[in-house]
Amino acid sequence: MQLKQIKYQSPEYEQSLILRDKILRKPLGMVFIDEFLTQDKEEYILGLFEQNEIKAVLHLKPLSDTVLKMRQVAVDENLQGKGYGSKLVLFSEEFARTKQYKKFILHARKTAVPFYQKLNYKITSEEFFEIGIPHFEMEKVL
Repeated sequence: MQLKQIKYQSPEYEQSLILRDKILRKPLGMVFIDEFLTQDKEEYILGLFEQNEIKAVLHLKPLSDTVLKMRQVAVDENLQGKGYGSKLVLFSEEFARTKQYKKFILHARKTAVPFYQKLNYKITSEEFFEIGIPHFEMEKVL
């Protein structure tokens, strides 16, 4: 298992797009558009790989010098519930600390809230709808 930063438009980035599309977009009938993807170059993209194949990905969008927004978290459907997502989130927290960030925020799908709560993220909003499904804003001080 290898945890690492992914360079924008690299072969690993292309793998991450396929995973994100499969897990986050297709089930909602959504597709990627160029405008959406261009923001990726301003973000930190982290992945978990096994034998050079991506198994999980997440993005960290800088909101300030001390706050990152975690987004686009996707774990291969066959590996969900097996610790891959937790390993990647914990890696992302350590990565953020090395860059002097102090806090993560995220918009968690309602179904993912228990996952983040196990990692000590706290709900900071009422339920709201984003991309047509219920979400909660959550945060964690690093």
